[in-house]
Amino acid sequence: MATMISKSACARTANDAVSSFGSKWYSSLARNKNLHVGLVLRSFKIRACHSINNNNKDIYKQVGLFSLRRKIDDAVIRAEMYASTALEMEEASWIKQEEMVRGSDLWNDPTKSNDILVKLANSAKVVDSLKDLRYKVEEAQLIKQLTDMNAIDYGLYKQAYDASIDVGNILDQYEISKLLKGPFDMAGACLVIKAGPAGIYSKRWAEQLLQMYFGWAKRLGYEGRIVDRCQIENGGIHSATIEFEFECAYGYLLGEKGVHHLIRGSPNESSQFETSSATVDVVPLFLENARDFEIDSADLIISSPSTHGKQKKQIECTVCVQHVPTGICVQSSGERSRFANKMKALNRLKAKLEVIAVEQGVDSINSIVKDKIVNLWEEETRRYVSHPYKLVHDVKTGVEMLDLNTVLDGNIGTFVAAHISTREL
Repeated sequence: MATMISKSACARTANDAVSSFGSKWYSSLARNKNLHVGLVLRSFKIRACHSINNNNKDIYKQVGLFSLRRKIDDAVIRAEMYASTALEMEEASWIKQEEMVRGSDLWNDPTKSNDILVKLANSAKVVDSLKDLRYKVEEAQLIKQLTDMNAIDYGLYKQAYDASIDVGNILDQYEISKLLKGPFDMAGACLVIKAGPAGIYSKRWAEQLLQMYFGWAKRLGYEGRIVDRCQIENGGIHSATIEFEFECAYGYLLGEKGVHHLIRGSPNESSQFETSSATVDVVPLFLENARDFEIDSADLIISSPSTHGKQKKQIECTVCVQHVPTGICVQSSGERSRFANKMKALNRLKAKLEVIAVEQGVDSINSIVKDKIVNLWEEETRRYVSHPYKLVHDVKTGVEMLDLNTVLDGNIGTFVAAHISTREL
């Protein structure tokens, strides 16, 4: 019995230690797992077994503190490498923007003045964020020094670790923001999820994706707003539309566009696998100014679904807008009136057409070639494998993560960053 307990405890400790390395470590393991996994598990397993056999509980805390210390040191080193240089550069840009404001006649050119003021506000946000980064680094260093001078204090180390996490998040956001240079990357995002045709499982899979994106936004400190949702009685959704009203949401989520497959074992335990699919579309949500072009009304078909059942009141307000020359169709049902939904759908249509025009390299939406519009069902984005092993494989970037459940909880930052860093702008 003692031997069985020891092995169980060893396994738990090894798993806990490995999981503490985080998603980036998992990504590297996916590329080199045959070489590294055994070595890491073996080293932590030896420590755990030694702890059990000697009834020395302090060894557990020491392993945990060692992990925290390494994470703190890594975050501090990373920040010190270029944080001061980045702050100096951003402050210089901010000063330059202020000089432009003082030297411009803001009253005579409202459009130009608005662009200048927006850029100034963005520069100020970046400077404040980098200053906060410097304070967080100093806080982590000070707490760590105090802890090293006195007895080991897990609580103090946890406080320093939390500060280092903030440092890492600020650096991640800053690095990504420097890569967002697309024409719509600074906009908010309207994300549309549609279930595939393969029965109830695709509908439930679509709802899992919906929750995944809510979890992603929550990790960044933001919230999403469901503006359209077509739900079914047995659980799951036919479709849903989420609006993320924060800066750069479109730039972050653009890589999510396409088909997402969930691959799992068959319920009857046969050797066959079942695949559930859903598409994700991402449209810019312009936070500052509405689009300034008009679409010929003769090119539009505006309609509402037929009313029925309990959803009659909501469906009466739903508006579908189809652009005949391209075949693009959007709808809105989240507003309280039919007119508001019509305006929302038109704005969404304009944004989608603008993106397609840029993708095709044409000057106007009238030059869009219908046959060249990308079919989302032909653009594979990611595979989520739940059986016989757990793995998430991003088809566009090749990045893999082994923790399926964490990804479905919203931990898709690794995929987002990988897509941004490889995007051709």
